[in-house]
Amino acid sequence: MDIETKTSTQATAQEFLRRLGEGDPDRIAELFAEHVDWQLNWPEGGHPAVPWIRPRSTRADVAGHFREIAAFHIPEKSAGTASRVLVDGTDAIVLGDIRQTVRTTGKPYRALCALHLTVENGLITRYAVYEDSLTVAEALAGQRT
Repeated sequence: MDIETKTSTQATAQEFLRRLGEGDPDRIAELFAEHVDWQLNWPEGGHPAVPWIRPRSTRADVAGHFREIAAFHIPEKSAGTASRVLVDGTDAIVLGDIRQTVRTTGKPYRALCALHLTVENGLITRYAVYEDSLTVAEALAGQRT
């Protein structure tokens, strides 16, 4: 395994997590390639209560995704942990959880998740999220818009 590739992947994954914690969608999106293989473990049609869950393919789409998440949650009550970051070449797996509070209802939720990033030339080219989607959908169901 190329140690330089592994180091670059690790650095990009850590920087992604840092920027995610800061909550600036444009700064997060800067870490993504112009075209992204975007995968979420939700039904293909998404869920009506969770509008940010839909296909994405560009850096601009990435910024939009994180803007939409922020619009539905209280930023001061958003958190998460990354208990492990495992790196193998250009792939990084992040194991952790997300904690959010729905803006319209004040309902908090916590969902376990795994994130698979592929990093090429210092940019994220693949973003696959596996999360407890039922918990997220239940927290957002019945919200007032």
